[in-house]
Formats: sequence, C-alpha cells, structure tokens
Amino acid sequence: MDKLVLASNNAGKLREFAALLAPLGIEVIPQAALNVPEAEEPHVTFVENALAKARHCAQVTGLPALADDSGLCVDALAGAPGVYSARFAGEPKSDQRNNALLIEKLAGETNRRAHYVCVLALVRHAEDPQPIITDGEWFGEIIDTPRGANGFGYDPHFLIPELGQTAAELDAQLKNTLSHRGAALRHLRERLR
Repeated sequence: MDKLVLASNNAGKLREFAALLAPLGIEVIPQAALNVPEAEEPHVTFVENALAKARHCAQVTGLPALADDSGLCVDALAGAPGVYSARFAGEPKSDQRNNALLIEKLAGETNRRAHYVCVLALVRHAEDPQPIITDGEWFGEIIDTPRGANGFGYDPHFLIPELGQTAAELDAQLKNTLSHRGAALRHLRERLR
C-alpha cells in the first residue's frame, strides 16, 4: 500500500497524518482531492464512526481508506463532548463556539480531568472483512483561559499538567509524540509493518 485516502476534510488532521505516515512511504490523499463527500457519523462510539467513514471513502474512491474518529471526553461532563466534539456547539462546526460552550459547561466545576481519544480504522477496500483498528488516548485537564497558537480544536484549553503547557503550546513534533492521534498512528504503523 503506497497511498491511501484520508476520510477527513480537517486540515490539521491531514498535516498530522501525512507527517506520521511519511516514514512508511505512504502518500496520504485528502478525500476532498477526490471529491468524496463527508460520510454520516450517526454512531455513539468512536470505533463505529471511524469504520463507517473509512468504508464510505473506500467505496467512493476504490482505494484503501483511513478514517479517524476522535474527540475530547471530559470527566465532569460524563464523557461529553465525546463523539460530538466537532459539533458540540452545533452547526456549522466552530472551534471557537465549541470551546466557549465547554468552558461555560465547566463553570464552577473543580474536576477538570479530560482526555482525548482517537480511534483509527483502515480498510483495504469497502468490504474489507478485517479492518485494522487502533486507538490512543491523551490525558490532561481543561483550563478556562486558552493558551498557545498551534494545534486546533480544544488544544488551547487542554493542559498537560506534567509539562505545564497546553496542546496548542507544543510544537508539532512533540505533539505528535504525545498525542492520542500519535499513539493510535504508532499502533497502526506497527500493524502495517
């Protein structure tokens, strides 16, 4: 497999996946370049959504497809926003509105523990009976005041206590080493080898 389609239109994810898969000699093509419409994400689990997106992308393109479903799970919010992380504040998607709603919902809450989750699903073709599924987690806590200009999504509010920095304050290489997506991709690379 020398190329695959990434079932996402998220520019931040595309950069991260391309950087992490380049050492394997795999070219990552964004689905938008092949006019693939976004898939529905009707499921309540990350794994089901990732698999649905990968199968949809492979069906439309005829190429191997990689999809992730990832999000932020906040302990005090019973795991929310979870699979609804990208649309937490409704449509259209907006990192700014999602972050504002998160901070609003955590007002007065002392338990700020949270973790990012990433589930990857790779299918060789749309009917692949044995998709490769990997996952990763990244633990931290939510802070009210955003810090940092790197990253995307909830990164400016996601503090890694042992570093004293938010995910948005980390350089891309360090973030890829520590992140939920980096962990899931390392597991995927091991499986692909």
